[in-house]
Amino acid sequence: MPSLQFAPTYAHAQRHLPNAVLAQTMQFLAQPLAELVEALQEEVTQNPALEILDDAPARCPRCHAPLVAGTCPRCSRPTTASADEPIVFLSPAEDHRFPLPWRGEDAPDPEEIALVQTVDLATYVGRQISPDLHDPAQRRVAAFLLSNLDEDGLLTITPLEAAYALRVSPQVVEDVLAMIQQADPLGVGAPSPQAAMLAQARALAAEGEKVPGAIFEILTLPHALRLLGEEGAATLGKRLGLSVATVSEAIAYMVENLNPYPARAAWGERRLGLAAPAASPAVPDVVISYHNDDPNAPLVVEVLTPFAGRLRVDPLFRQAARQANGHGEALRKQVERAAVVVKSLRQRENTMLRLMRLLARIQRPFIVQGDEQLKPMTRAEAARLLEVSESTVSRAVAGKRVQFPSGRVVPLAQFFDTSLPVRAALRRLVAEEKQPQSDEVLARRLKSLGFSVARRTVAKYRSMEHIPPAHQRRHAAGV
Repeated sequence: MPSLQFAPTYAHAQRHLPNAVLAQTMQFLAQPLAELVEALQEEVTQNPALEILDDAPARCPRCHAPLVAGTCPRCSRPTTASADEPIVFLSPAEDHRFPLPWRGEDAPDPEEIALVQTVDLATYVGRQISPDLHDPAQRRVAAFLLSNLDEDGLLTITPLEAAYALRVSPQVVEDVLAMIQQADPLGVGAPSPQAAMLAQARALAAEGEKVPGAIFEILTLPHALRLLGEEGAATLGKRLGLSVATVSEAIAYMVENLNPYPARAAWGERRLGLAAPAASPAVPDVVISYHNDDPNAPLVVEVLTPFAGRLRVDPLFRQAARQANGHGEALRKQVERAAVVVKSLRQRENTMLRLMRLLARIQRPFIVQGDEQLKPMTRAEAARLLEVSESTVSRAVAGKRVQFPSGRVVPLAQFFDTSLPVRAALRRLVAEEKQPQSDEVLARRLKSLGFSVARRTVAKYRSMEHIPPAHQRRHAAGV
């Protein structure tokens, strides 16, 4: 008699939820707290089978145990006695209606607030050169030239055409144009890609970087880039009396360090792909604090919930749906929908609790000490440790904000920003420098700290942190 064969079972396999619950859970998970509150309020308003139960005494929204001093003694119990093990539990959002104020060194500087603005290229460059424009005629010329930049940051008219249009001497136009071409991004206002690269090479050399001398010979030769593209390095070298190896070395440097289209480089806010700064939400999604205000004690992580009470299916409606037999189809649908909403909300809360416990355990140095202490971690790694899909972690992170013990509110996505420690180290190096250093020097110093980044990456991060180039920092310092 043949025996029955059973497939192997897995104790840790994730239980598959019904499709409706899973889909609703993913939707709730992707919503920040403010959006979740609106969605649930709409559900409660439209579905009489849903009710918010205000427990007396108050109970935990997760396990329904009575709260002690506003905390669940069951869910918030640490698994070990180590200070690295956080205390994680659900907390009503109304208990944190007002986020903690900025404190001490974390308070934003008024200049930082002024810098975080979305501007176009002409305005961005104009702000840099305006202190040096002492004559009204110069300011008029600057406005005219900046209005004639194309989307790549190149000048679409000649200096003579500008002088004729404004009825000023060509020398005035040349002087203002020289100021523009020294601004960030380097090479802006050049008449061609080749001229933009030449301006960048000269600026890098002025900052003390080792720029191959052949680059200046190549870029001062009319139509050199066209000749290079059409006939190759050998022909270009023969025209200049240079070896193929010398030309190849110069080309490699140009590819790595020069940009023929200045406006496509990292500058300001718009070209970094950042949107206009949005107003911070009134309440974060997660609040992290110290237990008993002791920095050496475990972290207390509160995942905020939309209601002070708990959401449930009204038992009277459930009973009525069961007794309706074949005449209560609409009632049964309301009860089924209410059950889906309740289960989905619990699944969302469970996922957020697990994720924040993991992050608070691994990233305690980052939370307590600052950005340089962030340990590199990807969403895929977090998903593997939590035994969920990467898309689940991505939804849990999207749009959420966390309040640190210092009172600083940051996007939850910063826990997965691998560039954050490098940028923090870069900010510190620039703040400590006695003599403004070039991007190449900063790249070497970052490498000595364990951050292997290229010069162009340093330039990108410097722009993201609103740090001017070395020559502008020297000018500002009067060096």
